[in-house]
Amino acid sequence: MEITYREALRQALKEKMQGDPRVFVMGEDVGAYGGAYSVTRGLQQEFGPERVRETPIAESGIIGMAVGAAMGGMRPVAEIMTINFSLLAIDQIVNHAAKFHYMFAGKIRVPMVMRTVSGWGQLGATHSQTFENWFASVPGLKVVAPAFPDDAKGLLKASIEDDDPVMFLEHSLLYGVRGEVPESDFRTPLGLADVKREGLDVTIVGYSRMAQVALRAAAQLEEEEISAEVIDLRTLRPLDMETVYESVRKTHRAVVAEEDWRTGGIGAEIAATIAEECFDQLDAPVRRVAMPDVPMPYAKNLELALVPTEEEVVAAVRGIVG
Repeated sequence: MEITYREALRQALKEKMQGDPRVFVMGEDVGAYGGAYSVTRGLQQEFGPERVRETPIAESGIIGMAVGAAMGGMRPVAEIMTINFSLLAIDQIVNHAAKFHYMFAGKIRVPMVMRTVSGWGQLGATHSQTFENWFASVPGLKVVAPAFPDDAKGLLKASIEDDDPVMFLEHSLLYGVRGEVPESDFRTPLGLADVKREGLDVTIVGYSRMAQVALRAAAQLEEEEISAEVIDLRTLRPLDMETVYESVRKTHRAVVAEEDWRTGGIGAEIAATIAEECFDQLDAPVRRVAMPDVPMPYAKNLELALVPTEEEVVAAVRGIVG
């Protein structure tokens, strides 16, 4: 069936709540209002306020309560309205959720999901940030960034069932994207990238919205008789580099596309590991497409000037395919 990214997430939550009484949703406006991006719409009416819990505007409290509930045997899904607000809960995320399994010698698990919205189009410098590279650098966390409706559903269900804390990143501009989603009870494994398009001349690596941008770039390149292979990482920790290496050893060239800032972005990690592991197979330097190191402006024309596009990906490929 063809549904939106938003509907796929809602289906995942509903199905997991129907099948597992330990699963509950909590966060700001997740109940009667249905969530800031309407993902939880209708869930409180179906499951009641005990399992779809409204919270105060206090991110540290939301995540702190979720950590405690997870340690006590529940499987909370905590919604943080945008990833920008996760900074208010950074201690609970990094020093509590991510560390307790290690600090208690594996005797305590923290099975919780922190759903949040990343990406641009969210009104300016303090509401249009990413931070996935921050969380992907933290041992003990898993970081998921789906690009398509089927993966949004399959990865969310897998994340809820996982025994580790998961940062689940939903791009603000993907909620209305439609795609085919199986009606079967399926899961998308964490830590497994997906080859979305096969090619011979260059490997384009992306995630979240940039995986879709990469596919559009590959379609443009095909008109120039350049065959691009597109890899959607899907999860950023664990990071499936083996799929990337296999592709690069075939194509001998790589472009990494992300919406994060260029300096210190996760693309730098991917490019560096490709260079380390595939040096003898590379016929050109690994190229990166990312956002310039400036805050996101409020003005729409300036915002659009910063965000990486398929044209930039195409230009990066042209620079290494000769």
